[in-house]
Amino acid sequence: MTELATMDFHPRPQAGDARPWAFPAPERGTLDNGLTVLRCHRPGQQVVAVEVLLDAPLEAEPAGLDGVATIMARAFSEGTDKHSAEDFAAELERAGATLDAHADHPGVRLSLEVPASRLTKGLGLIADALRAPAFADSEVERLVNNRLDEIPHELANPSRRGAKELSKELFPADARMSRPRQGSEETVAAIDSAAVRAFYEKHVRPATATVVVVGDLTGIDLDALLGDTLGAWTGSSAEPRPVPPVTADDTGRVVIVDRPGAVQTQLLIGRIGPDRHDRVWPAQVLGTYCLGGTLTSRLDRVLREEKGYTYGVRAFGQVLRSAPDGTGAAMLAISGSVDTPNTGPALQDLWTVLRTLAAEGLTDAERDVAVQNLVGVAPLKYETAAAVASTLADQVEQHLPDDYQATLYRQLAATGTVEATAAAVSAFPVDRLVTVLVGDAAQIKAPVEALGIGEVTVVAAE
Repeated sequence: MTELATMDFHPRPQAGDARPWAFPAPERGTLDNGLTVLRCHRPGQQVVAVEVLLDAPLEAEPAGLDGVATIMARAFSEGTDKHSAEDFAAELERAGATLDAHADHPGVRLSLEVPASRLTKGLGLIADALRAPAFADSEVERLVNNRLDEIPHELANPSRRGAKELSKELFPADARMSRPRQGSEETVAAIDSAAVRAFYEKHVRPATATVVVVGDLTGIDLDALLGDTLGAWTGSSAEPRPVPPVTADDTGRVVIVDRPGAVQTQLLIGRIGPDRHDRVWPAQVLGTYCLGGTLTSRLDRVLREEKGYTYGVRAFGQVLRSAPDGTGAAMLAISGSVDTPNTGPALQDLWTVLRTLAAEGLTDAERDVAVQNLVGVAPLKYETAAAVASTLADQVEQHLPDDYQATLYRQLAATGTVEATAAAVSAFPVDRLVTVLVGDAAQIKAPVEALGIGEVTVVAAE
């Protein structure tokens, strides 16, 4: 008789006790050249993240040169007084580092990731890029041409085209926010190396800049290292730029960007609302998440699960710009795509969801799921140094206190269902939403007009 083999199983791992967690608090300092420093020691994070924030906002771009901030940001990695563009890229690669840069309404940001063992090299390269960028004619010309090549692709992308139209609709024509962040074909074509250098010399200096360093700093004399690298960057002192108020027209209306023959309609519904300085922000975050923050939100439950109109619809709030005095604005929006024949019914159901929210409110179960998803998973969200550094940089850009993110999570956990409902209803009032639809106007205009959600205008797709 054959004897059956037996197996010894390893004991099943048991869950340990939950440890308290809070978003890490940085230490602040200032270099002799006026550069503000935020540092955050994160044991075990051997890839150090560095964010440099420059007070060079889009609204500071000269008239007719929209996009010069973007070209400048991209040109920082295209050579210095010590390295050609090719040599600079090779030096980054030898250090195992990556360097990215972008321009947005608050300013220009450079993002460096580098192994802790090569932090000296990485900081030296980013310091050289800021201290003495080459801005060579040939490199700037190449970047301009690359940007000009990108624009037609962006206009062909329904979501990007919708975002461009919403900005144009919401903001006054003379406001920088009404125009594409990275410039139009006309304005980008006018940019040359002289324009880039002039913008750099006028707005880029250590006295109005901030560097954020996050990672395992064990055995690293960061003060000495920063002093030898970014501390060698010099520039004149200057007062922070005044931040103009954000104004917008959210009169309920619909704009159709005509794409004849489109099989689906891209929708973007938005308005301007409070930013993170406002006391309603935590409740607004929670209520917006319940409305359209995840696959189980109300909008998805109706439009995706019940009706099958879409693969997903999202509601979100995105800070546009904040001022030191606590004023600012955020874009509050709903986005997604639906098949063309069901554009009218989908919008009707979307408005029904908003009206039901106002009439009946959120449920405690919805609120509890949102808190768990937003607060409960926060430790996982901030496992990397880059995630922590990016959030700290956001706080600097938005003139928030260093403990803001930690405080926000406590506020989210303490926010009740009634408060979250009120904030969501206030964020998305059914009669104060600008709706942009990118799709086939011949098929969708009449059904949308029948909904009575605002005057309908059709514009060409370009």
